[in-house]
Amino acid sequence: MDGARRMIVALTGATGFLGGAVLERLIADGHGVRALTRRPQPERPGVAWIAGDLADEPALASLVAGTDAVIHVAGAVNVPGRAAFFAANAEGTRVLVEQAQAAGVTRFVLVSSLSAREPQLSDYGWSKREGERMVEAGTLDWTIVRPPAIYGPGDREMLEMFQMAARGLVMLPPTGRLSVIHADDLAGLLVLLAGDRSGLSTGATYEVDDGAPGGFSHVDFAHALGRAVGRRAFALSLPRLALMLGARVDGLLRGKGAKLTADRVRYFCHPDWVAAPDRRVPESLWRAGIAVEQGLTATAAAYRAKGWLK
Repeated sequence: MDGARRMIVALTGATGFLGGAVLERLIADGHGVRALTRRPQPERPGVAWIAGDLADEPALASLVAGTDAVIHVAGAVNVPGRAAFFAANAEGTRVLVEQAQAAGVTRFVLVSSLSAREPQLSDYGWSKREGERMVEAGTLDWTIVRPPAIYGPGDREMLEMFQMAARGLVMLPPTGRLSVIHADDLAGLLVLLAGDRSGLSTGATYEVDDGAPGGFSHVDFAHALGRAVGRRAFALSLPRLALMLGARVDGLLRGKGAKLTADRVRYFCHPDWVAAPDRRVPESLWRAGIAVEQGLTATAAAYRAKGWLK
C-alpha cells in the first residue's frame, strides 16, 4: 500500500455497480472489507460478507463492528412510492449511522445524489436529501458525495443510451446540461475519503464530476456516445409530456420493473444537473482522471465484450 494506512471498511452496496467498483478498489489498495449482501457470495480474500440488508439492525451492527470507516453506497433508485424511497434511502441510512456510532466508528462516507439538491422535484431526490440529513444529525466524522450520472463497464442504467447511440438516435429529455463521472474515478474518491484523517473533508458535501467545466449539453453528450460506439448519433430531445406518456407505457409493459417512471421523468426534465463549482472536491485532495471520451469508448468496448452492445 506504499505506506498508506490499512483500514477495515464497512461497505454497503458491494454487489451493485458502483459498490462493486468500490469493493475492487478497496481490495486493490490492500484494505479489509466487511460487505453487506442479501444473497450468498463467493469467498474472496480480505472480504467478510455479512448477510442482511439496511432494514436488518443486527446485520448492520455486525457489519460495522471493528471497522475504521463506513462507505454507504446502497440505496434505492427506482421503487414504487415515496414511503419505499424513504425506507431505503433515509431510514436505512439512519439505522446505519446509529450502529456506526454505537460501534465507535468515526469516519462515514455517504454516497448521495446530485438530485438531493433539488428535493422538491422527485421522491427519489427528496429521499436522498433526507438520507443526508440523517448523516448530518449524527456525531460521526462524515463526508457526503453527490455524484451525477455514473457510467462504466458493468452499468446497466446507462447501457440503454449506448444502445440507442449504436442505432443512430439518442432520445433525451428536454434541453439541458449534465455532468458525468466514471465509476472507477468515483470509487477511488470514496476510498480516499474513507481514509482521510486530515479534517479537510469533514462535514463537506461534494458534488463531483469528471472535471469537464460546465458539464455537457444533452446534445453534446449524445454525440459523444455516438463517437464511443463508432457511428454518428443524432439527438432527439423529447418534451416532458412525451416522457410522461412513455413512463405510463413502460409501467404497463414492465410493471415494477419499469425503468422510466413518472418520478424519474420529473428529475430528468430539470435543465441543470451540472456539478456546482463551489462544491468541488479540493484539487489538493482529489481530481478525476478519466475524461469522458476515453471513459465512454472503454465502456462501449466492455459492453461489446459482454455481448450487450452490437
